[in-house]
Amino acid sequence: MLVQKIHKLWPVAQCTRLSVSRQLSSKPDARQAELMARSLPKRMPLPGVSHIVVVSSGKGGVGKTTTAVNLAVTLAKHGKHVGLLDGDIFGPSVPRMMNLAEAPLVDERNMMIPLVNYGVKCLSMGLLVESGPVVWRGPLVMSAIQRLLKGAVWGPLDVLVVDTPPGTGDVHLSLSQNVPIDGVVLVSSPQAAALDITKKGAEMYRTLRVPLIGLVENMSHVVCDKCDNRIEFADNLVEKYTQELAVDVLARVPIEKEVMQCSDRGTPVCLKYPDSQLAHAYDSVATKVIRFLENKSTEATVYFFFFSFFIFITALWYAFFLRSSSASAYLRLLNFWNSASASSSSTSVCDFCFFTPRSL
Repeated sequence: MLVQKIHKLWPVAQCTRLSVSRQLSSKPDARQAELMARSLPKRMPLPGVSHIVVVSSGKGGVGKTTTAVNLAVTLAKHGKHVGLLDGDIFGPSVPRMMNLAEAPLVDERNMMIPLVNYGVKCLSMGLLVESGPVVWRGPLVMSAIQRLLKGAVWGPLDVLVVDTPPGTGDVHLSLSQNVPIDGVVLVSSPQAAALDITKKGAEMYRTLRVPLIGLVENMSHVVCDKCDNRIEFADNLVEKYTQELAVDVLARVPIEKEVMQCSDRGTPVCLKYPDSQLAHAYDSVATKVIRFLENKSTEATVYFFFFSFFIFITALWYAFFLRSSSASAYLRLLNFWNSASASSSSTSVCDFCFFTPRSL
């Protein structure tokens, strides 16, 4: 009898299980999608910051922080107002490499004031945590990145350089969701094990629609102190990967003992040894980054000029051909322009204010 009852109830149980699985796998409706979108951070440019450049690599131990520190200092030597944000929440190294140890001050608006050394504004989790490891889950890491980005007085800055941790996790997603990133400098050593992971990191940023500036081949070779012979560590591996990623090699940085010594003492090697091969390599990276940002600003200027001209012509068409009120038509289009400008990146330098009439 018990077996017969089980067989009678089995189709009902099976149908119930199938219906539940179908309900769990259904897509969210419009209301649920709207609520999910509200919980995401808003991507807004930082006040007073013209450009944001991220130094990234999916692989750890390839010299991202060393590249970020020397890139920021070299950009400052080129006359730029530069900031350096240490995005590595769990393993911050910027305070040691930039010779910083004090906690940042807070103004009357509860905004942190970044510390300044070597002409670069710096902020890091290592300056906020006294001692011990940071044992946090993902939501706390995302809130910390948002606080370091939008809870500090960064401006006025020409370039904000962001050093990121290894991987493709919470920090990279938080950066792309909170602020518009102008470009990514990839860093990798020449072996295939590092280049494979760096390629995955590059594909992640391409998925997020963040442009790639180029790749820095760190620890590329070594130069003998006695005979000046250059010893390469790999044969054309970087060229193969850069062709697949469609990016250029910004510089090939050699291995020198001065890098470790300067990093431990808190003095960037580009300042300690300005005539070394390392300093020339980082100067090449900084020059190409500046050129990339200038070209991007020029393209944005041209785009928004033509877009503004299109809006102006459309306003005239509304006013004269549709016989509507010129003032009301202009105001409607001006509101549309303001909403489009608010959602654009920080590189939008063209403004619509010169179309504003004196009286409406």
